[in-house]
Amino acid sequence: MSKISPCLWFNGEAEEAANFYVDTFRDGEVGKIGRYPEDNPFPAPFPAGTAMMVEFTLFGQSYQALNGGPEFTFSEAISLSVVCSDQAELDRYFNALTADGGSPQPCGWLKDKFGLSWQLVPEAFLRMMESGDAAGIGRAMAEVAKMSKLDIATLEAAFAGETV
Repeated sequence: MSKISPCLWFNGEAEEAANFYVDTFRDGEVGKIGRYPEDNPFPAPFPAGTAMMVEFTLFGQSYQALNGGPEFTFSEAISLSVVCSDQAELDRYFNALTADGGSPQPCGWLKDKFGLSWQLVPEAFLRMMESGDAAGIGRAMAEVAKMSKLDIATLEAAFAGETV
């Protein structure tokens, strides 16, 4: 467990979500699962035996998934950003995370079926942003504004000043 771990609040889907994320990213594991007890002294939103806290890791980063109930939901105020090495990796994550009720959002963002926001960021785009080429960055950003799923070839062409 990391010293600092994001704790993600779910309404009954914590265990399902942790398994989904580990399966999607293929680099992680589900760890300890604490379950709601029979004799819970606090009002519990779920029956005894339901996962209360699920620890999991993705790419070495630890997370906690809490089944806290319906009081709080995810918003775009927090998102998880994933650096993708190429279009195939970006496409795979995009397709998995938008499946079964997930939805594309503007500028490379998406929401998964649990409502959690993600950003899929190509390594190539990060290199563009770090290049210092203000005109190229402006052209690439103009293309990002038109997209939901980012297309690396289109971004590279725009950055280079080629007709898109």
